[in-house]
Amino acid sequence: MKSIVRLVLAGVFVLLLSISLFLIRSGTTSAPDYQSVASVQGLEEKIIEIPAGSTGSEIAQILFDAGIIKSSQAYFRVAVGDTRSEKVAPGRHRLTAKISAQQALDQLLDPTRIPNLIKINEGMWKSEIQSALNSYGFTKAEIKNAFSQLQLPQGFSDSEGLLFPAQYSFAEGTSALTAVQEMIDRFSREPKAKQLLKGGKKYSPQQLLIIASIVQAEGVPEDFTKVARVVYNRLEIDMPLQMDSTVHFIKKIRGEIFLSRNSTLLNSPYNTYQRYGLPPGPIGSPGSAAIAAALNPASGNWLYFITVAPGDTRFTSSIEEFNSWKVLYTKNRKAGAFN
Repeated sequence: MKSIVRLVLAGVFVLLLSISLFLIRSGTTSAPDYQSVASVQGLEEKIIEIPAGSTGSEIAQILFDAGIIKSSQAYFRVAVGDTRSEKVAPGRHRLTAKISAQQALDQLLDPTRIPNLIKINEGMWKSEIQSALNSYGFTKAEIKNAFSQLQLPQGFSDSEGLLFPAQYSFAEGTSALTAVQEMIDRFSREPKAKQLLKGGKKYSPQQLLIIASIVQAEGVPEDFTKVARVVYNRLEIDMPLQMDSTVHFIKKIRGEIFLSRNSTLLNSPYNTYQRYGLPPGPIGSPGSAAIAAALNPASGNWLYFITVAPGDTRFTSSIEEFNSWKVLYTKNRKAGAFN
């Protein structure tokens, strides 16, 4: 009888939690909130500290306790509905008192309000992140030592791709190891990354991360799921991936649209023009959207894609159609469309 009562109570709890989350997402809760202010100039400001690993509800409580927002529920509702909330950096933030929950989130994401900021962009290589840490103030020796002591998720032997893209701000005296480990831990806490770490039916967590890193480097968010599908389609028929981004990773170059024939002949396990299958490791740090695309690619039979002009990326299963688009791309590139 007691076990039945416990089951009933558990069911009621789950139901109430589901209803609460629905109300939060739909914006139908009556959480008190300050009105947005047109200008914050001259208004009272406060410095708050966001501990590493803070959840959305914990951040909401910190903001409420500091007098930034009118209720913790108001911020939590905004955070649930805005994926940018996942990028709130740990550390110190300078916020205006008595502002709306939406403005509070906007200020938390404003780099000018974060002292000692390290910004890790989607797609950054480990080498670029190490340079950013050096610019932040850590010595090369401290950084090297930190990367040699990292605790990585099970099944991974290198941190490339696991340094989660976000804004980070650390308290004075924070060690390089603590700073870098937080980037790894941030990856492990990210909902989509947690799903990736479980692996899939055909691909290991490591392989899924490699695919996500290629998706991040090759596309724009609106095309991520299609790019992921092209990768999977090529892998399934044992077709070389032939991704320019993997060669860019070898050469450590950015911003180049045109890839020379000599570049495609480089002798490297990361050269997907010369090697079949996935490269041996990720080619950068993918963000949540690229990870989501790798986990849930679009449906389609595409084997080729090309950006013929900025904002115009086309997908096809026909080599003839791809080659005709390649002529258009070459024409546009020579005309300066990508400058």
